[in-house]
Amino acid sequence: MVIGILLLVEKPVPITPVGVTPEPVKGGVYTEALVGSFQRLNPLLDFYNPADRDINRLIFSSLVKFDSNGYPRPDLAEVWGISQDGTLYNFTLRNGLKWHDGRPLTTEDVIFTVDLMRNGGKVVPKNLQDFWNTIEVKKFNDLTMQFRLPEAFSPFLDYLSFGVLPKHLLDGVSADAMIDAPFNLKPIGSGPYRFKQLILENNQIAGVALSINEGYYSAKPFIQDVVFRYYPDSAAAVKAYKDGLVQGISQVTQDSLSGVLALPNLALYSARMPQQSIILFNLKDKEAPFFQDPKIRKALLVGLNRQWIIDRLLGGQAILADGPVFPGTWAYYGATESIRFDIEQANNLLRDAGYVYASEKEAVRSKEKVELGFKLLHQDDDLHRSIAEVIQKDWAKIGVRVDLESLPLQKILSERLEPRLYQAVLINLNFSRSPDPDPYPFWDQGQSTGGQNYSQWENRLASEYIETARITLDIAERARLYRNFQVIFRQEWPALPLFYPVYTYAIDRQVQGVRVGPLFDASDRFVNINEWYLVAQIPKDVGPQKEEPTKP
Repeated sequence: MVIGILLLVEKPVPITPVGVTPEPVKGGVYTEALVGSFQRLNPLLDFYNPADRDINRLIFSSLVKFDSNGYPRPDLAEVWGISQDGTLYNFTLRNGLKWHDGRPLTTEDVIFTVDLMRNGGKVVPKNLQDFWNTIEVKKFNDLTMQFRLPEAFSPFLDYLSFGVLPKHLLDGVSADAMIDAPFNLKPIGSGPYRFKQLILENNQIAGVALSINEGYYSAKPFIQDVVFRYYPDSAAAVKAYKDGLVQGISQVTQDSLSGVLALPNLALYSARMPQQSIILFNLKDKEAPFFQDPKIRKALLVGLNRQWIIDRLLGGQAILADGPVFPGTWAYYGATESIRFDIEQANNLLRDAGYVYASEKEAVRSKEKVELGFKLLHQDDDLHRSIAEVIQKDWAKIGVRVDLESLPLQKILSERLEPRLYQAVLINLNFSRSPDPDPYPFWDQGQSTGGQNYSQWENRLASEYIETARITLDIAERARLYRNFQVIFRQEWPALPLFYPVYTYAIDRQVQGVRVGPLFDASDRFVNINEWYLVAQIPKDVGPQKEEPTKP
């Protein structure tokens, strides 16, 4: 990193004393190429636009936030307490909180925002509205409040990471009317950065400029201004960097990765995304009774070269998955054996399960005249088609016949998964904005009918573990319960985890202090933006520096 201004060759260059670390100081402008487009700067309206969420993350604050391991941390809330039965959550806000316009931020604003989510009209997802309509919120005073739940629900803190809106500016505006509110073009929040201005080019919004919030309640950032400029795709964002227009690229996609790797001054940061690619089986499909045998399911897993898929089809931009809980989180249990590609083991497992070749001419195994063949459903895009074709070829090598079928994602969900009209499906599970690892919706036996347990896996002991964890407050005990659940999952393999995609973020090396951990949302890349810096100085208590002339 260069400190200060680069000097002419003839002049001496200051030498930093050995063992002295330069200290970051406030100043500088960071400009990021943001892949996406502007819609509205309002956290109530950003559910479907990640580009808005990235900026809102810096403008608005929430009661609690989560670190990269999924632990809840104070944000607007200073402390909170939970009743023994897990139904009452008392929160105390930090003293002296202010909106960017100087007005006090109080529990009234939090309750106002909750009411907007309760009555979210067309802008708030229906399941979120339904959830908040079961929660009673009570104000004690301007700093303290209470949430009353109908029953214990350990993942509740997840729901408190919403961006709080100012009641004094939006009171009387319904959620639907909020879509056209002038506030969305000039927002007032309470986060580390405040809205400065829109950047207009040819009468179009080309970017957003933010400046540091001098009244921020927590550690203030070093970087004075943050500017976002919009670009349609990763390739356009990379070009903007090459042209010297930006210092960061919000997301480097696979098609741009090789070009970015060739840029020596651009640092890449990769992090696991809150998504999982997985193969679900319909364990109750009568035409595929072999799915009920754990040996068959494990054989299919070890007979699939998942690493090849990651390396060749995803450009290395994924991590092998080994279960239903994300690695890097407090609930993950990684002490079990990793599953690796092993055709010999796959063949042995299938043979042990009684599936053999009826003759030397047969290409498909069978047992009691039941062929080991089924239909694999996948999303109708190039990537999923390519992955499905690799799966088909790998499993053909171990005597399993796979027929492929593609449909749009929405049809897969509504016409096949929900009515359980499928045999196997290649699908992505998305856990964005859900730091709590709660695996209940997809794997509890109570959700096998009408819920999201599309595989219809019914393991009573596994269900008891995740049901108990859902109402247990002690995080260490929850981790133990989830560990037991993961052990059972990896013994039975009711579904086949494939990989976790990774998110790649690029920033010029002159921007220091950047750290990117596992993500629950792309905006989490800003979790430590208060530590980023562009300007540094030698500590004042260090003695005089020696000067040496530079070599021509």
